[in-house]
Amino acid sequence: VQLQASGGGLVQPGGSLRLSCAASGSIESTSVMSWYRQAPGKQRELVAIITGGGSTNVADSVRGRFIISRDNAKNTAYLQMNSLKPEDTAVYYCNVYTIRGIDYWGKGTQVTVSS
Repeated sequence: VQLQASGGGLVQPGGSLRLSCAASGSIESTSVMSWYRQAPGKQRELVAIITGGGSTNVADSVRGRFIISRDNAKNTAYLQMNSLKPEDTAVYYCNVYTIRGIDYWGKGTQVTVSS
């Protein structure tokens, strides 16, 4: 299974982006799908997570602005990012963790928030 993240780019503060993470192969609907981000000079941090049952959680820093969702039929996870701030600038990575304990990572997509 390979993960391809897309949808990043340059956006002005207050703008929106929608990231997609498409799995090339089939993943179990029970898998947990997540988005992480890593800003220059900082550690990778968890941004949002969605379980196979659809339960979600997001980091406090993005709560109320970011929404994670998934489409199991398309093996794809999404991250809707609204009211973007300069501090949201980072490389965003998607992750899939299967019920069998296998961890998949995508290559990341750059998000830059700047005027």
